[in-house]
Amino acid sequence: MKYLIASDLHGSATYCRQLIDAFAREGAARMILLGDVLYHGPRNDLPDGYAPKEVIAMLAPLRGHIFGVRGNCEAEIDEVVLGFPLLSDYAILPMEDRIIFATHGHIYNENHLPPLLPGDILLHGHTHIKEMRYVGENRDILYLNPGSLSIPKDDDRHSYMIWEDRTFTIKELDGTYVSEITL
Repeated sequence: MKYLIASDLHGSATYCRQLIDAFAREGAARMILLGDVLYHGPRNDLPDGYAPKEVIAMLAPLRGHIFGVRGNCEAEIDEVVLGFPLLSDYAILPMEDRIIFATHGHIYNENHLPPLLPGDILLHGHTHIKEMRYVGENRDILYLNPGSLSIPKDDDRHSYMIWEDRTFTIKELDGTYVSEITL
């Protein structure tokens, strides 16, 4: 199955349209949102096209294809209006020989690891910077971050990730290839 993984939309209708275009272009079956879907939060400027109601209208029809985890800007009502799971702090996604621990990154992150075994994967957003690298005391936990859809930081670009089979690929919102890792 092919998944599109994204984070930190922060209520931008502009980037939500591009996300939905990418979802269709990629032919992904499911979308995993790593938090901060509707609101920009007190530390961020308003993203281009900030319109949470429009984002709701665009994502709600796709609710059967989407699940998410709670970001630090989520509210309880977000899950109600969007119609897909969004309030769990993490999700455990099994692979054949490891797990993916999907979370937003404000609680568990590369500096505060959840209970993972060597070879497991920590997947989170929150930093607004795309990354693929090994972390942990023995550098045996793969850390993946799709970057930010609407407010990339440190000169990063708007991006998402594709997970298909054992390959994770980061792409810019227009579909331009950035990097990948195959397990």
